[in-house]
Amino acid sequence: MKLIVYGASGMVGQGVLRECLAATDVEEVLSIGRSPLGQAHPKLRELVQADLYDYSEAAARLAGYDACFFCLGVSAAGLDEAAYTRITHDLTLAAAETLVPRNPQMVFTYVSGTGTDSSERGGVMWARVKGRTENDLLRLPFKAAYMFRPGAIRALDGIRSKTPAYRWAYLFVGPLLAPLQRLFPTRIVTTREIGLAMLEVARHGADRRIIEPPDIHALARIGVTSAP
Repeated sequence: MKLIVYGASGMVGQGVLRECLAATDVEEVLSIGRSPLGQAHPKLRELVQADLYDYSEAAARLAGYDACFFCLGVSAAGLDEAAYTRITHDLTLAAAETLVPRNPQMVFTYVSGTGTDSSERGGVMWARVKGRTENDLLRLPFKAAYMFRPGAIRALDGIRSKTPAYRWAYLFVGPLLAPLQRLFPTRIVTTREIGLAMLEVARHGADRRIIEPPDIHALARIGVTSAP
């Protein structure tokens, strides 16, 4: 498979990229972001794109891919709805609408969040915007699109968030996630499980388009056994 990963420097994206590079059936991974990752691997290619809303100069490089794992996102803290919509909805759709005509057999996966409002009419701003983003992605003519809603995430393999506020939070919360995951195994997922689950839907699909934490666990387990 040839894959695209957005947000490979973030906490979720790092985990997804790690699993993609380790998978024997993945021949190429194209990382798209605003700055270089600062790592090298025989399978890894990079597209450093200062403007993630405009792909007019890079479009020729974006054909021939089997899946896109869109792990790019920001917190809604301190943003009004217009600003959050611009960063969350508009940026994601700019990428998806560029990819779909060039890769009609692509599987597109989007990292959303538990509590996303599919009705787009609820009282929580970020949930409405995420819901609109999910709905618009699901309308695009990809081979398939899957909305991942991971909830609480436990970082493994030395992965850390690049967001300072999240790093501070994980200093206190991180050590609790392992025992909490044993108590609430369906509510907490790991960065490793997200990557394995995304690879599984790219290979074999899933029976639902909205992927909640229990689905991520199940898909990750299948992915371990079904991978070549």
